[in-house]
Amino acid sequence: MKLIGVDIGGTFTDVIYTDTDTGVSKIHKTPTTTNDPSIGMVNGILELCSRYGIDRGSVDHVFHGTTIATNAALEHKGAKTGLITTEGYRDLLQIGRHQRPENYSITQDIPWQDRSMVARRYRKTVSERIGVLDGKAYEKVPLDEEAVISVLDDFKKEGVESVVVGFLFSYLNPDHEERVKEIVQEKFPDFYITTSAEISPQFREFERFATASMNGFVGPKMKGYIEALESRLADAGIDCDLLIMTSNGGVANSATISEKPVLTLLSGPAAGVLGGQWAGKLSNHERLITFDVGGTSADIGIVTERGFSESSAGDTEIAGYPLQVPMIDIYTIGAGGGSIAYVDAGGAFQVGPQSAGSYPGPACYGRGGDLPTVTDATLVLGRLDPDHFLDGEMEIFPEKAVASVQHLASVLGLGLYETAEGILTIVNNNMANAIRSRTIQKGFDPREFSLAALGGGGPMCSIEVAKILDIPEVIIPPYPGITSATGLLTTDLKYDAVQTIFVASDKVDLAYLNERFTNLEKEITAQLMDAGFEKEQISLLRFFDCRYVGQGYELRIPVATGVINESNASAIWNTFHEVHKREYGHSFLNNPVEIVNMRVTGVGEMPKIGDPDFAEGSRSLDEALVKVAPAWFRSNSTLKSFDTPHYMKSKLPIDEAFAGPCIILQKDTTSVIPPNCAATMSANGSIIVKIGGEA
Repeated sequence: MKLIGVDIGGTFTDVIYTDTDTGVSKIHKTPTTTNDPSIGMVNGILELCSRYGIDRGSVDHVFHGTTIATNAALEHKGAKTGLITTEGYRDLLQIGRHQRPENYSITQDIPWQDRSMVARRYRKTVSERIGVLDGKAYEKVPLDEEAVISVLDDFKKEGVESVVVGFLFSYLNPDHEERVKEIVQEKFPDFYITTSAEISPQFREFERFATASMNGFVGPKMKGYIEALESRLADAGIDCDLLIMTSNGGVANSATISEKPVLTLLSGPAAGVLGGQWAGKLSNHERLITFDVGGTSADIGIVTERGFSESSAGDTEIAGYPLQVPMIDIYTIGAGGGSIAYVDAGGAFQVGPQSAGSYPGPACYGRGGDLPTVTDATLVLGRLDPDHFLDGEMEIFPEKAVASVQHLASVLGLGLYETAEGILTIVNNNMANAIRSRTIQKGFDPREFSLAALGGGGPMCSIEVAKILDIPEVIIPPYPGITSATGLLTTDLKYDAVQTIFVASDKVDLAYLNERFTNLEKEITAQLMDAGFEKEQISLLRFFDCRYVGQGYELRIPVATGVINESNASAIWNTFHEVHKREYGHSFLNNPVEIVNMRVTGVGEMPKIGDPDFAEGSRSLDEALVKVAPAWFRSNSTLKSFDTPHYMKSKLPIDEAFAGPCIILQKDTTSVIPPNCAATMSANGSIIVKIGGEA
């Protein structure tokens, strides 16, 4: 199988090719085309194929991580969206749950009120009602179809592009929502249509409506992007499956994503966590903090022996909007190579979150940017080699970096190198604080983890960040600058099915649970078989969302496959007690447990990238040495210049320790090894850096 993974970032588009039969992998980076990212993506694939003599027509799958939906949500640049809901519930999206994101702030931003995805004038109600009696749904008030058609007529006159349907209790009986969808498809086919029961068949109407509204808001843009991308790929002779990364750590086909783009809101960052997990496996590390630093942002994830962490029901959100879709637990801050350094109105030295992006980019790119960035500061300190930036394929201008940093230095009254080092110190501490919020504040000791240095910027700053947090070891993977693209080639097709039930452990109907699981498993299996998988290629995972009776939020626990009976049901409750204690520090063994949702995740096994091989050829530090040049580091509290070796990674010796300070060059990134550290490269290309170690 021949696979290509493409991740589009704010500054660069990363491409990786692998042949699973031969184990050969090739990488490429190209600037992101911000106005239409699909142009840069296809160009990057064509450039890679041309450079390495790859037949573009032989590619079997293209895997893609995208930020189209994410950016539409963050920038609030989605479709004009209308909502049809149950009579009396027009303002549910505005009211929410009367919960404030920040309890004690009087200036806080409440996005669903300040900039709702559906303006109030486009929120309409119709007469209908699904009732519930003894846990079973029934039609209490018929759907007024004439009112639905009238509302749709109004939407068409108002220029609405996307229609969202959200009715009460549709998660138990979606018939009314489905009927509205049929009317739209029959009489108003130009509308992009979303029903809440298709997107999120779960209780909690505000979160369900918000999730469906987000899908409708970003849907037309995402659907148009996928159609344009598939057309570009076909025109370029790349006629193969397009698989899109989803927020749950799997991929889905383009047809599914066109209907449910809300699944992609953490597409790129999720791939980064998977790439970090893959890097950990290469070096036999299970406990990792994945630290993915790009041009605009830094993404932080946690991987343990149990796999990557997932967001809980109460913490799943994008741009402040609550969502009901499975997501890897990722925390993002505005800190990257393009982060701009400045003096704020109060005279404080700040770095980020504003970014120079890809265009104009850092001053050293020579594209018209003149503000000092993290990349410029790194270049001024001699930690970037202008002759080997992107393997020498992109020219950068040290004098422009010096001019931008010197201007800031004059404002601050500091020297050039002190200012450049100050920029890095501030941004590194900002990133360390972000890691603390995902580890220490969640009960993890970062000193018990390794830090996986990912992204184009991760290997440049990760060791300094690790020192701040007393993390003893940093892992730099084989292709750190394209980690998200690599992560795309480590995953499987993954679909989720969920059903809300309310069953307490002291009144459980085991026959009902087994019947529901069987139905969900049939649904997911059919989806995966429609996608071309045979039964033997499909695996099914079961989960319950549980809470103690009376609690407001639930925790997800795994459930063993097979029939649930009296003897093994107790294991389910015990698992919940254990997870609750791990999450909150206590459990209530005598309290009944309530199941609120049951889930089935179907996994269709995809071909994957193999272990890289960097062991070929003659290797020694002398052969790897490119040059010795001055670079500035702080040692024993003093900032000073060191004669610093620059090594080519492809020629580094295997399993032989070498000391910092040194600079390691490769196409997709530059790795900076400060003083008082020791690094060793393994045969698979992973570099392990011991903080405070000796060569």
